[in-house]
Amino acid sequence: MSNESNKTSSNVVWHHATVTRARREAQNDHRGAIIWFTGLSGAGKSTLAHAVEEALHQRDCRTFVMDGDNVRHGLCGDLGFSNEDREENIRRVGEVAKLFTEAGILVLTAFISPFRSDRARVRGMAQHGDFIEIYCNSSIDICERRDVKGLYKKARSGQLAEFTGISSPYEVPQNPELVVNTGELELEECVKLVLSELVNRGII
Repeated sequence: MSNESNKTSSNVVWHHATVTRARREAQNDHRGAIIWFTGLSGAGKSTLAHAVEEALHQRDCRTFVMDGDNVRHGLCGDLGFSNEDREENIRRVGEVAKLFTEAGILVLTAFISPFRSDRARVRGMAQHGDFIEIYCNSSIDICERRDVKGLYKKARSGQLAEFTGISSPYEVPQNPELVVNTGELELEECVKLVLSELVNRGII
């Protein structure tokens, strides 16, 4: 998949819109940004992303959540879970998220995104200050206890290959914009931490 993704389309021209990102953001009364939640399976990424979206929506912000499972039903439905396919999965998500920021929307992404290089690649797609990496920090023991899908059990029994945290590595972010201890804190407190970060950065 990665070889295909490196190809550049020919005979195409970038069309510049008269409705600019700045005008869209002015209408929305907030900046567009990529709020990238990363962490182990079961760390609470999707739960936190949707709770933050609800809080933002109540503030009249324009938002959208891209969830790992949901994306694999359509946009990335042709991909597996090899390292190469995971790389392509994140590349596609990054490109879509970048379009959302151009629309002046706050896009919240909930993906394990285990590799630093893939997260750095998406950061590189965004304008400076548009990529907010939030590490959902939860121990693997807590993640396994929360394992409603039974994925860890399958991975430990050998039924699931290339499972992050068991048979495939998770590379902890080195310099994320925010670390949230989702393994210990209540959801409401986690949401407050994220919102405070967005306020401090002038996004909302």
